[in-house]
Amino acid sequence: METNRRAKRFANPPETAERNASITADISKILPSFLRSAEKTPADCWYNFSTMGSRLSRREFLKLCAAAGLAGLAFRPFSGFEEDNQKNDLIRITVRSVSVYSQPDDKSRILFQRFRDELVNIYYELESESGPAYNPIWYRVWGGYIHRANTQRVTVQYNPVASQIREGRQLAEVTVPYSQAMRYTSISGWQPLYRLYFESVHWVTGIDEGPDGEAWYRILDELLKIEYHAPAYHLRLIPDEELTPISPEVPHHKKRIVVSRGRQTLTCYENDEIVFQTRVSTGLNYKPEGQIPWETPKGEFNIYSKMPSKHMGDGRLSGNPEDYELPGVPWTCFFEQTGVAFHGTYWHQDFGTPRSHGCVNMRTSEAKWLFRWVLPVSEPGDMERVGYGTRVVVE
Repeated sequence: METNRRAKRFANPPETAERNASITADISKILPSFLRSAEKTPADCWYNFSTMGSRLSRREFLKLCAAAGLAGLAFRPFSGFEEDNQKNDLIRITVRSVSVYSQPDDKSRILFQRFRDELVNIYYELESESGPAYNPIWYRVWGGYIHRANTQRVTVQYNPVASQIREGRQLAEVTVPYSQAMRYTSISGWQPLYRLYFESVHWVTGIDEGPDGEAWYRILDELLKIEYHAPAYHLRLIPDEELTPISPEVPHHKKRIVVSRGRQTLTCYENDEIVFQTRVSTGLNYKPEGQIPWETPKGEFNIYSKMPSKHMGDGRLSGNPEDYELPGVPWTCFFEQTGVAFHGTYWHQDFGTPRSHGCVNMRTSEAKWLFRWVLPVSEPGDMERVGYGTRVVVE
């Protein structure tokens, strides 16, 4: 259970920072190479660890932007001391805009806005008595407070570039707040396409020279069957051992998943023993005219398809981050024939309340655990694994 009034300090007191920090900083100073932070298990997630079995090159970020002439590849400046930024205590704004409040209370005065894909330095996080009760976490930032709902915790990690990609394809995850993908055509040359966000997962099929003359990974979009590129050092190739199945010896009928729409929880059982439990976000109670209702359907189902990387959205070629395109949705497990699935989420941290178009949104690390735990077993290199899988109950 989460502890009331919990506060975790990350950096210098905000009063000191606000007197001295410059709102804009040279991007070459505020984006040094970082060590990846150890993953923290959220307070509202519980694992039975008895059932469970988990670098770094320094690159000059602006070199890529300068060589390619692509200002869009640079992260926007954010407030805070340089020494604070090096702790990787960052959030990315995931919607068009969020408000910065004078207090950790959405009824307090709004001071200003932060906008999509801006990076914001965190001084500390706290639980607010003003709630909301299901998600009371707020971040102390320069100038005020931001509720965590429409943000993503991110780090900046640059990766060694592989000398080759194994035959076929290999999974990779984005390890920077976002990476601007580019697509080359003989008519238009290099053009910006999607932004690939932190913890999204993609199929890498090769290594090519990018628009800056450096190594870029060639990425296959499983939905549109097209290829585009992203800077190789922005992606970490996922080793096969990270995808080892969890408790594969447990018989098929002894595993089950129970999703509670009322409590917004997901619980995994083995032999009627709870091995994992967490908060999730199910579908909104909304019925668009002429379309499938968004509310996650109740009933009993089985996992029937597993895809470690799934492009969701309208399926358009678009360089506009406001469009409804979600490439690389990680660790997707479909259980209902209209396309309802469990999957990782890189566009909000608002678990505990309905948020989706029908799917069960999960924290990405937890969705990865579930992907490895459920049947059918997926092999490395499987773009999709189809089969009669683990039982799912939605109540």
